[in-house]
Amino acid sequence: MTAREAAFKVLGGYRRGGALPGVALGGMSKELTPPDAALAMRIVNGVLQNAALIDYYISSFSSIKLKKIEPRVLDILRLSIYQLAFMTKIPHSAAVDEGVKLASVNANPRAAGFVNALLRKAADASGKMSLPQVAADSAAQILSIKYSHPEWLVKEFIASFGEDSAEALLRANNADSLPVTAQVNTLLASAEDVIRELENDGVTARRHEWLDACVEMSATGDMTRLSSFKKGHIYIQDAAARLAVHAASPEPGMFVIDGCAAPGGKSFAAAVMMKNTGKIAAFDLTQDKAGRISDGANRLKLEIVSAEIRDAAAPAADHAGKADIVIADVPCSGFGVIRKKPEIRYKTEQSVSGLPDIQKSLLQSLSAYVKPGGVLLYSTCSLLERENEAVTGWFVGCNDDFRKEEFELPHIGRITSGECTLLPHIHGTDGFYICKMRRDAP
Repeated sequence: MTAREAAFKVLGGYRRGGALPGVALGGMSKELTPPDAALAMRIVNGVLQNAALIDYYISSFSSIKLKKIEPRVLDILRLSIYQLAFMTKIPHSAAVDEGVKLASVNANPRAAGFVNALLRKAADASGKMSLPQVAADSAAQILSIKYSHPEWLVKEFIASFGEDSAEALLRANNADSLPVTAQVNTLLASAEDVIRELENDGVTARRHEWLDACVEMSATGDMTRLSSFKKGHIYIQDAAARLAVHAASPEPGMFVIDGCAAPGGKSFAAAVMMKNTGKIAAFDLTQDKAGRISDGANRLKLEIVSAEIRDAAAPAADHAGKADIVIADVPCSGFGVIRKKPEIRYKTEQSVSGLPDIQKSLLQSLSAYVKPGGVLLYSTCSLLERENEAVTGWFVGCNDDFRKEEFELPHIGRITSGECTLLPHIHGTDGFYICKMRRDAP
């Protein structure tokens, strides 16, 4: 199987039933060489990142309306146009020829000629740097097509951040490639130790620019093969999620509850900050999720992390009012991690409309575990105000014994309002909302 054949199959599976691209491509790993697997993933992600703009180009070159093009043919055109418009190291002739081959094998007999003619027009325009410029009735429409984000989401970003910052965010979401970010388990190793281990395994690694005990990696391949992973010296976590735990300020000997814990990164970060002394109860709904947390804690040798199968929406009496810190990293739309999971952008507004009610319910329930004088840390990887400031504002308005408390973050500085939003184009992290609240002492 070639890289383009794999990309074609993955895009078809996603179009037909929303099959996750990474999972689908992982299932083909035995049929692909590592370079072909990497190329296939680059093409798939690139098409998902730029689908609206690619379709705009196709419509400009096609004599057939987009909605009348056979879906399988449209998949082929999209992956081929992506190569022509965005992948400068791939010869145009190769992108055209491979697209025509795919059409010859996978579509109706006349499709190959149509694909050949359209791709040659696109190749000629790309070679002359004359691909069509986006024209639309409003700034939101233009940005929606140019950066392939739903118009409703673009409008939300413009309302929250302003037009210029929203465009910078959209551009950051479409970055070609990102390093894998890992936190160092400083109980077992130093950042220098980890970088040396990674380089010995053939991985390019460097220290994070401004976050201590954090490394960035590329060309990792299967993470589980790495000696630093096997030894429990690292766990995968973005800098933004790590900063959320930093804001909560866990200390040795504390009792911490992580309310929606899987896969466990915040529990692990807290355990390291607590020097493996105290207790962390990591809640999640299923045995599978609890098992993943336990496996990770065992690998990292973090004995204080205990995975518990619990519903965060139904607080139990055994821990009521006892936790020094409760972490409420609640389910959310995930629009802050579009740069890593490009398919997330295609969630509909309706599909995420019920999340604030769920988030409010979880936050209210988890607050019952916070002892007087303790901390409630709310976080999401969403950038929608309705899931963030609106939720915490509602909560403190309904609970007069909680108030937002200022905190300080490395590189970011002092957050006097008690809440902040990290942004990919400004902070180089995932998009992430953090709010620290403290319960009044008696």
